[in-house]
Amino acid sequence: MMALVAFAGILPAQIVSEENTDKTPFSIKAYPFRGTYLDSGRHWDKFGGAHPAGVNLGIEFPSMQQRPWQQYLNNATAGIGVSWLNLGHEMLGHSVAVYPYMLFNAIDTEYFQMRFKVAGGLAAVTEHWYTQADQDPDHYYEPTVNTIFGSTLNVYLNAGLQFNVPITRYLAAGVEFGYVHMSNGRTCMPNIGVNALFGSLGVTATFNSQSTRKPVQFPDLPYGWAVNITGSAGAQKSAIADPNRFLVSSFHAGTVYHVNNWYAIGLGLDVFFNDAVTKNTDRSLYCDGDFAEDTDHDGELDKFYDCTTCGDQKDVDYTFAQKVRAGISINNEFKFGAVTAVVDWGLYFYNPSRHIYARYHQENIGTVVPKRPLLYDSYGAGSEEVAHYIRFGLRYRVWDNLYLQASCKTHLHIAEFVEFGIGYQIPFYKRDSRPEGKGKIFHHRRNWWK
Repeated sequence: MMALVAFAGILPAQIVSEENTDKTPFSIKAYPFRGTYLDSGRHWDKFGGAHPAGVNLGIEFPSMQQRPWQQYLNNATAGIGVSWLNLGHEMLGHSVAVYPYMLFNAIDTEYFQMRFKVAGGLAAVTEHWYTQADQDPDHYYEPTVNTIFGSTLNVYLNAGLQFNVPITRYLAAGVEFGYVHMSNGRTCMPNIGVNALFGSLGVTATFNSQSTRKPVQFPDLPYGWAVNITGSAGAQKSAIADPNRFLVSSFHAGTVYHVNNWYAIGLGLDVFFNDAVTKNTDRSLYCDGDFAEDTDHDGELDKFYDCTTCGDQKDVDYTFAQKVRAGISINNEFKFGAVTAVVDWGLYFYNPSRHIYARYHQENIGTVVPKRPLLYDSYGAGSEEVAHYIRFGLRYRVWDNLYLQASCKTHLHIAEFVEFGIGYQIPFYKRDSRPEGKGKIFHHRRNWWK
């Protein structure tokens, strides 16, 4: 949703400019596709080699060099896409996705184009856990149930390579290869989600291609450094048998350096709170105590604990400190005018949750299960989490340097939660090239929203 709202701030400026009234060039494209799932295991084996197929439709607005981000990003193209997907099995159903996307030029000649595509939006699926007749949690792994999605609405991500060959001035043929992900970020369970590779072949029709405009000259960004302060919150569902949703929240403070007009890198401090680390959840991931013990002292574990049924385990009261994690992250920002894409990678330095696991590694069965070290890997039970985290997000500047942010925190490819927040960017260390008194904020005009 944040992607769609943010993109709405780009398109009007792309379509109409105060300085120009010429017709705006735009393209309409249709690319039928077929794909293959990267997912495997007992959740997917029941579908017998299903393959997704469908069509990607889009309307694109080539750069007229009227916005600074178009010039900084080598005349990138903005677009809005709609995809229809047949997920390949009657239990999986169909999906419709709506998403903004960007095309970045890698090769742009008269006879050939190669562009990178990045897209993010929302997808609705027709079949999921709550649309089927059997919703018994005890049947979670049965071959007769759909455990791929737990909600109708899901996040849709798409990335790939596009190759175009012009046929006429108005028509081009092309192929596209890419990756698709759909999931709900654990706001609902189940959340297995879809990961697929696809290939497509299609055509693009361009209108008003003869229109030209004089490029608008823009100065460099006024400041080299900035401090970002962001607070966010969301909700997580931890287990399909547990009706509760738990509060998740985070606080981020970091400093970034603007390498150029569209990219910044820096370091940040993150503090996370996850109320799912609680005695009220049925999720066995969060369970205090050892997984098993050697009750007869013969060197073999013979008493096993199951956190979903063991009463004395469920009576444990977890403190606030056990629900908090803290980490240091490398922050990356990619700027598109009022919109900023965020990709952070962090490492926990305070992580008491790593000790609250039912078991440590598969190879430790038969020995006393040790506590997890600070730097632990993802093998075996508890592999949904690792010692580091990734944050993907979008920021949209709403006033001055005040911004709204939507983000997803993941451990490797497993989403922990989705959250929404508000933040403020404090610029400092003004560049010498910026005129005095005209660099109080990052954007080039105070009335940028007009």
